[in-house]
Amino acid sequence: VCVCNATYCDTLDPVVLPAPGTYVKYESSKAGKRLERSEGSFQPTLHAPELLLTINVSMLHQHIKGFGGSLSDAAAINILGLSRPAQDHLLRSYFSESGIEYNLIRLPMACSDFSVRPYSYDDVPNDYELKHFMLAEEDVNMKVGSGGHWSSAMSKRPLSLFASPWTSPAWMKSNGDVRGKGTLKGQAGDKYHKTWANYFIKFLDEYSKHNVTFWAVTAQNEPLAALLTPPLFPTIAFTAEHQRDFVIQDLGPALARSPHRTLLIILDDQRIHLPHWAKVVLGNTTAARYVAGMGVHWYLDSIVPPSWSLEATHKLFPDHFLLYTEACSGFLTFRFSVSLGCWERGDRYSHSILTVLNNFVAGWTDWNLALDMKGGPNWVKNFVDSPVIVDSSKDVFYKQPMFYHMGHFSKFIPEGSRRVGLHSSRRCLLCQLEHVAALPPAG
Repeated sequence: VCVCNATYCDTLDPVVLPAPGTYVKYESSKAGKRLERSEGSFQPTLHAPELLLTINVSMLHQHIKGFGGSLSDAAAINILGLSRPAQDHLLRSYFSESGIEYNLIRLPMACSDFSVRPYSYDDVPNDYELKHFMLAEEDVNMKVGSGGHWSSAMSKRPLSLFASPWTSPAWMKSNGDVRGKGTLKGQAGDKYHKTWANYFIKFLDEYSKHNVTFWAVTAQNEPLAALLTPPLFPTIAFTAEHQRDFVIQDLGPALARSPHRTLLIILDDQRIHLPHWAKVVLGNTTAARYVAGMGVHWYLDSIVPPSWSLEATHKLFPDHFLLYTEACSGFLTFRFSVSLGCWERGDRYSHSILTVLNNFVAGWTDWNLALDMKGGPNWVKNFVDSPVIVDSSKDVFYKQPMFYHMGHFSKFIPEGSRRVGLHSSRRCLLCQLEHVAALPPAG
């Protein structure tokens, strides 16, 4: 790990393209290299290389949206638990030109499990006009500053924020509680679904008053995983058919009527549901017009090959993007939620990103930007790991291998890049190298 505090944190120089005939290499290693830069020249050789990579810039694939992480309540609490100079170092590490230049930030709409309490924005029963809708103190006191202004002031790249709801107010849910398994009451097109759709618009309205705009919203965080989560988790369950009808009759029209140019992302769940979920929702032409893309979580990726899920979905619906919207290590583990300096967890990040980029995914979003030494706070004790771990008692934070693995992508593949053709041929069985090639927007 790299230990950062109020007076020190490692930095990166701005990326400068090498001269013709030369290359720049950035290397991170288990031995301690952290995006270490070196230069070299291409040399003609009489010997055939053991591994040959051939780039084809005329073979253009998906546009890249970007890379980032999530400003959960827990992340905001940990960032704000540091002194202001240490906070600045943490945010610069993620967003500035001297850092890894994230451009995506995901925000939960109201509480997630990574909150310190369950809450919604309107707990007044039967308030179908949402007259009592109000952002929480977590939004106003923590996120508007840390998520909106600090990071954007440090970033040279435009930031894209997207929001995801975990739960509706209790009075809209079938079980009468923001916690636990339940669906929205009623059915698509009724007063509950209209109100829930307008809840999204009110959220966008209230944030816009603080000069924070959202590139996209997801229709629901993990709509099917909601059926499997422990009883205290904040959730709403949707089937693909229910989400399709909600998009057609309620959420799609509400977003279209609103002054916000916010895109809509469906699924926001595991890729085992693809391409089925896409066929159900995007197979309806009305729903497809309202939807920009599909969000994917990484937790069950080992169950289904990417070609069967991601590539198959892209081939069916090439005009709708695929974006990884959540991933973390240390979940459901009997070992350690937080494992400081664990190189293997960083390796898994890189393996996932390389795999999904090569299967038409447009970007990759980590879960919490920062967590404490236990992997929280989390009010249901679902502690996990994060690329940045904060020890506020010492006013320090630790940048883990996952942070540097993320940087190998976020730093060098800016928004607007295109994945291009890359062919490998090797003469030795041990020359295993995962790879991807992208052309930046400037060419």
